[in-house]
Amino acid sequence: MPSNPLLLHRINDTNAVTNGTSTTAMQPCNQRRPPLACAVTVPDSASRYHAHAVGPNQCSSAVVQQIAAPVSSVWSVVRRFDNPQAYKHFVKSCHVIDGDGHVGSLREVHVISGLPAANSTERLEILDDERHVISFSVLGGDHRLANYRSVTTLHASPSGNGTVVVESYVVDIPPGNTVEETCVFVDTIVRCNLQSLAQIAENSARHDD
Repeated sequence: MPSNPLLLHRINDTNAVTNGTSTTAMQPCNQRRPPLACAVTVPDSASRYHAHAVGPNQCSSAVVQQIAAPVSSVWSVVRRFDNPQAYKHFVKSCHVIDGDGHVGSLREVHVISGLPAANSTERLEILDDERHVISFSVLGGDHRLANYRSVTTLHASPSGNGTVVVESYVVDIPPGNTVEETCVFVDTIVRCNLQSLAQIAENSARHDD
């Protein structure tokens, strides 16, 4: 399977370079902050979902998490659009307000106190159980992340004994904030969520052994 070596920390695909069957995207979200030194190989079938169209007042980034658990175990948690609080500890509660959990469904998410947000209305954009891809967009709510869209993909690690999770996003830069400030804020939340996901999936895998 063709693969794509992405420097998965800061991604802005507006300046991607195409080479044969793969695309290398190495434009950092902020040029003053270099991307991570390590590269992670991502199949083209997954990397294409992370090629966001980034507007002039937007930023885009991606975070990668390697998990010592099978893809099926990790996906069983990630795919639950109705239950993000299973691993997203900043989510206090979630209710599906329209739809049955398939693409087009809407959910209302309430976050814990202490964050500069209260609630968010989100729509499920992609749910692909075969390719292990899920995506949602934020339609409204009491928060500062306007026009936020997230894509999460899962694929087997090169060793075949684990899972590589890639979560990327594009979002408007809030008034009064810089690209760097926005990326650092969102990256921190995404990274915490994925670390929580890893802990849950790895504990479950150990119990299944």
